[in-house]
Amino acid sequence: MSQMPQQAAVSKCPSCEEPLESGDRFCGACGYDLSVVPARPEDSPTLAINGAVPPQEGVDWPVARDSDGHGRPAPVHAAAELPGTDSGGSPLLPPPPPPPPAPGVRFDRPGEPDEYPLQAPDPRLTAEQAVPAQQAAAAEPVAPAAPAPPTAPAAAEKVCVACRAGRVDDDGYCENCGHAQPRERDHMEQESGPVAAVSDRGLRHHRNEDAFAVGCTALPDGAPASVAIVCDGVSSATRPDDASLAASRAAGASLLGALPRGTHPQQAMHDAILAASQAVNALADEPATAREQAPHQNAPACTLVGAVVTAGLLVVGWVGDSRVYWVPADRTTPPARLTEDDSWAAQMVAAGLMSEAEAYADERAHAITGWLGADAYELEPHTASFKPDRPGVVVVCTDGLWNYAESAEEMAEAMPLDAAARPLHGARVLVGHALDGGGHDNVTVALLPFPAPPQGAGSA
Repeated sequence: MSQMPQQAAVSKCPSCEEPLESGDRFCGACGYDLSVVPARPEDSPTLAINGAVPPQEGVDWPVARDSDGHGRPAPVHAAAELPGTDSGGSPLLPPPPPPPPAPGVRFDRPGEPDEYPLQAPDPRLTAEQAVPAQQAAAAEPVAPAAPAPPTAPAAAEKVCVACRAGRVDDDGYCENCGHAQPRERDHMEQESGPVAAVSDRGLRHHRNEDAFAVGCTALPDGAPASVAIVCDGVSSATRPDDASLAASRAAGASLLGALPRGTHPQQAMHDAILAASQAVNALADEPATAREQAPHQNAPACTLVGAVVTAGLLVVGWVGDSRVYWVPADRTTPPARLTEDDSWAAQMVAAGLMSEAEAYADERAHAITGWLGADAYELEPHTASFKPDRPGVVVVCTDGLWNYAESAEEMAEAMPLDAAARPLHGARVLVGHALDGGGHDNVTVALLPFPAPPQGAGSA
C-alpha cells in the first residue's frame, strides 16, 4: 500500500528564516503556511570559467595535481582505490567478496586476444561470398591493416521550413512548432530531353492528387519520339493520389516500351490507357476486413490525358476532363484544343441543350462521365492523330490549369513565346498563371515541342 511522502522538519521559515518550534504549522512571524512544499529551485549550476566545478562549502576537497611533473596528466583513480565515508560520516565497509562460481560454468578459459586475425567482411561481397573470403583470410598471414578511410558525415536532418530550427519527424511535422512540412509531391518538376512537366498542389488543396510521366525514346527507324502522361485524381474517390500515380507510371512505361518495338503511336496510346486502367483497378483489391471497417469507401479513380510527338505525327489520348492544346510557334496562326471532355458540361453542349458558356458556368460542369477506376462505366479510351503542318508546342494539362485559360486562345496567350526552346520554363510560367488566378485546384502541365527534336535536345 503506497503512502504519501512525509515532509522533513523545518528548522527555519522558508519565507522569513525565523526560527520555528517543533510542530508549528504556521510561521509566528510572517504567517507562512509550513505545510506547503517549497518550490524546487531552478537547475542553474554554477560553472567556473576554466570548466572546473567550484568546491562546495563544508567539504575538504583534495587538490588534484595537474601533472606528474613530466608533462603527463596525473593518474586517475577508480572510486574503489580511495577511502571514503558514507552519508553519516562512518567509514565505508570493504566490498563483499565475489560469490562462488555457479556449478556448470567455467571461468578458467584463456583470455581472449585484443585483436582477431579474421578481417571484417567486404561490404561489396554477398553473404555467400563473404564466408569463403573469411576462411581464406584465416589461413593466410594477416597484413597490417591500412588506416580506415574517413567516414562520410551523416545526412543532415530535415529542418522545419517555418521556424528554421525544429527537427522534422517521420510524420512530416516539426517537433518544435508543429508545422506540417511540404510533401514531396506538393511541387514536382521534371525535364526529359525536349519535354518537361511541372505539378503543384495549388493554394486550396491539402495535398497534390495529380501525377505525370514524361520521357523520350526512339522509333525503330531511329526517329525521336516524346511522351507525356498527365493524371488527375478524383477527389471524391478513395486514395486519388495513389490512383493518379499508378496510372501515370503504368501508361508512361507502356508507351516507352511499345514505341521502340514499332507499335503505331495511336495504338500504343490506346494500349497505354488500358494499362493505366488495370493499374488503378488493382488498387481496389482490398482485403475483406478493410472493406468491412470502411464500408463507405469507394474505389480509387483518376482521369488521364497523354500525347505522343514524333517527327511528323501528333497523337493524343484521354479519359476524363484533362485536356491537350495545340499552340503553333507562329502566334499569328490560330491555336486549337485537341480533346473533348468526358463531363456533364460537354454532354449538354453536344446534345444542344446549352451553349458552352452556359454549360461551364453551371455548378455541375466538372462532373465527369468517364474515368479510370474499378467502379467506372465501360472504359472507352479516346485517341486521335494529327499531322500539324508547322512547328508548335503541345500542352497537356489538368483542369487546374485550363480553369484559368479555358479557350485555346487564352492558353496561347498565357504561354511564353519561347516555350518550344525552353519547355520547363514554359511549364513553370503556366503553373504560375494558375496560381496567380487563385490556384483552387492541383495544377499539372506538360509541354512537348513539335516536331520532336533529335535525341539530346532540351531546354536552354
